[in-house]
Amino acid sequence: MSLINAYVKSFPNYWRNNILLCIFGILSIHFPFAQSTKRHNLEDQIKTIRAQSNFNPQDTTYINLLNNLGSELRFYNLDSLLILSKEALAHSESAKYKKGKSMSLLGIAEYYSDRGNHTEGISYYTKALVLAKELNNPNLILRLQNNLAGEFGYLGDYAKALSGYLESIEIAKRVDDQLMLSILNENIANLYATQKDYKQALDFYEIVKKINQGIGNEVTSAETMSNMASVYADMGKLDYAMFNINSSITVFENHEIRDWLAFAYEIKGKTYLKQKKYKWALYWYNQAEMLHKKLDDDRGEIDLLNGMAEAHLGLRNDSISQHYALRAYSISTKINFKEGTQKCARTLYKINKNKQDFAAALKYHEVYQSLSDTLSRNENKKSLTMLKTKVEHEKQKMVLVRENEMALATQQNYVNAALAILLVFVVVTFLVHRGEKIQKKLNKKLQIKAEELEQNDLELREINETKDKLFSIIAHDLRGPIGAFQGLLKLFKEKEIDQTEFLNFIPKLRTDIDHIAFTLNNLLSWGQSQMNGATTKPRIIPLENIVEENINLLSEIATNKSIKITSQLTPNTMAWSDANQIDIVVRNLISNALKFTPKDGMITLKAVEKNKHWEISVRDTGIGMDRETQEKIFDDNSNITTYGTDNEKGTGLGLSLCKEMVEKNGGTIWVESYLRKGSTFFFTVPKASKEYQKAV
Repeated sequence: MSLINAYVKSFPNYWRNNILLCIFGILSIHFPFAQSTKRHNLEDQIKTIRAQSNFNPQDTTYINLLNNLGSELRFYNLDSLLILSKEALAHSESAKYKKGKSMSLLGIAEYYSDRGNHTEGISYYTKALVLAKELNNPNLILRLQNNLAGEFGYLGDYAKALSGYLESIEIAKRVDDQLMLSILNENIANLYATQKDYKQALDFYEIVKKINQGIGNEVTSAETMSNMASVYADMGKLDYAMFNINSSITVFENHEIRDWLAFAYEIKGKTYLKQKKYKWALYWYNQAEMLHKKLDDDRGEIDLLNGMAEAHLGLRNDSISQHYALRAYSISTKINFKEGTQKCARTLYKINKNKQDFAAALKYHEVYQSLSDTLSRNENKKSLTMLKTKVEHEKQKMVLVRENEMALATQQNYVNAALAILLVFVVVTFLVHRGEKIQKKLNKKLQIKAEELEQNDLELREINETKDKLFSIIAHDLRGPIGAFQGLLKLFKEKEIDQTEFLNFIPKLRTDIDHIAFTLNNLLSWGQSQMNGATTKPRIIPLENIVEENINLLSEIATNKSIKITSQLTPNTMAWSDANQIDIVVRNLISNALKFTPKDGMITLKAVEKNKHWEISVRDTGIGMDRETQEKIFDDNSNITTYGTDNEKGTGLGLSLCKEMVEKNGGTIWVESYLRKGSTFFFTVPKASKEYQKAV
C-alpha cells in the first residue's frame, strides 16, 4: 500500500479520486465478512458525492466520510488508513475545517501507534488535541486524551498514562459520556493488569461492568468480559476465564466483529494452554490465526503466535514451535515491544534447549534474562509512580474542596488550615511508611543480586536519605511545636488553666505557628522539587517589591533582636523569573541572616545591575562561618542545621532549596563569609529585557 500511496499523490484530484475508488473496490473483494457492511456504506456514500456535477473535495461531509472510512480500515489495512487520513488532512487544511483536520491527525497518529512509532504517534495526537480544545469539542477531546494516554502506556510511562485517564474521567463525568467512562476505567484496569496487580485491575473492571449495565450494549460488555477473561487466565482462575470468554465469543460471532473475535479466540486458546490441553489450545489459536490473516494488527498478533509456539512445544513439535516463536519474536523487536520479546525469548530458549542447540538457547536465555531484569527493575518504580499519581490526583481534588470551604468564614479558614497541616502530615507519613516497606523488600533482592542491581542500590540510598531527612525535619521542627500546642489546648479544655492564662501564651503560640508555617513552606517546596513536580513559570517581576514584602514579613523578628534591615534596591529593578520561587529565596536568606546575626546587628540588601542579569546580595554583621562550612551549605545531600544567636531552629533545607530555586531561574548562588565579621550571600537572576517583555 505504500507504493499506491506515493503513486496517488502524484496525480491531480480527479485522477487521484478515481484511483482511490479502485482501492475501495480491491478492499471490498478482500473483506467479504459481514462487518464490512459499514465500510461498504461509507464507500458508496463517497462514490455518490464524487459523482455529483458540483463535487467539491473541500466539502466537510466528504472529508468526514474519508476520516470515518479510514477509521473503519484501521485493523484491516493500516496503509489505507494513512492514505485516507492524509487525503482528508489536505482537504481540511484547504477548507480551513478544524474538526476535519483534528480527525485526520488522529488517523495519522493511530497509524504510527500501530506501527510501533510511539514518538510520532504522540506528536500527531498532541496536534489533534490542540485543535479539539480550540473547538471545545468534549467528545473529540476525550477520544484524543484516551489515545494519548495509551501511547504513554506503550512507552512504559504509566504515570502520564494514569494521569491522562484520570483527567479524562473527570471530563467524561462532567459531560455524562457513559461510553467513554467505561473505556477509560477499562484502560486503567488494563494498566494494573499489565503490572500484575490483578486485585486492583478487577476492582476497576467491576466499575466498568456497572457502567456497561447502564449503557445496555452487549458488544461493549463482551469486550470487557474478554479483557477480564485474559486477567482470570493469568491469575489461574480458569473456570472464570472460560465462562467470560465463551460469553463474549457468542456476542462477537452474532455481530460478526472480526478483530475482537480474533482476540477472544486467542484468549480461549490461552485458557486451554494454561490447562495443558495443547490440542484444544491449538484449535482455538488456529481459529484466531485465520481471522488475523485478514487483519493488520501486529501488536495483537504477538501473543497469538507465541501462544501457538508454546502449544506446539507442549506437543513436542519443536520445529513448528520455533517457526511461530521466531515470527512473534520478529514482530516484537520490530515494534520494540519488550514484554512480547521477553515471552518469545523464553519460548525460543526452551525450544533450542530441547534441540540441544545450547549456543542458541544461551543467546535467547540472555535476552530473556536481560529483559526480565529490566522489567523487574522498572516494575516497582512504575507501581509507585502510578500510586503517587493517583494520590496526587485525589489530593488536588481535596485542595479544591478545601479552598471552597475556606471562603465561607474566617473562623472556618483556621480550622481548614489546621486540617490541611494534619492531612499533609498523614500523607507524608503514609508515603514514607509505604516506601520503607517497599525498600525492605528491595533490600532482600539486593542481597541476592548485588552486582547486577548496583544502580538500584544507589537509587534506594537516595530514597532512604530523603526519608531520613523528612523524619528528621518532622521530628525536630514540627512535632515539638505541635505537641506544645496540643498540650496547651488540652490544659485549657480540661480547665487546668483559665482564659487569662491561656491568652498569655498567645505570643508564644504565634511564634511557634510562624515557625511551623515557615518550615512547612520550605518542606513542601523542597518535597515538590524532589518529586519533579515544581514548575518554573517566569514573568516580569519587581525585585524591590519582593524584598520589601519579606522585610515587612520578618520585621517583628528583627525588632525583637534589635536588628536593622535595610533595602538599597532602587525602583524598577525588574527581573524575568518565577515570583514564588524568588520569594522563597529572599525570605530564606533574610531569615538565615536574622538567625545568625546577634542583637543590634545590621542586614543590608543590594542589587547590582550587570550585562544580562541582576546580582542580589544579602549582607549581615553576624557570626560568619569557616571555609569548610561554606563549601557544604549548598550541597543537596547536606543536612547542616545549627541554632541561631537566640537559639532559633532551622530545617537544614533553606540554602539547598535556595540553590535549586535560583538555578531553576537561570541564576547562580554563592557566599562570602568571615568568622566574627559576617556573611554575604549573592545570587543572580535574569534581567527583564525587551525580549522578555515581548514574550509577555
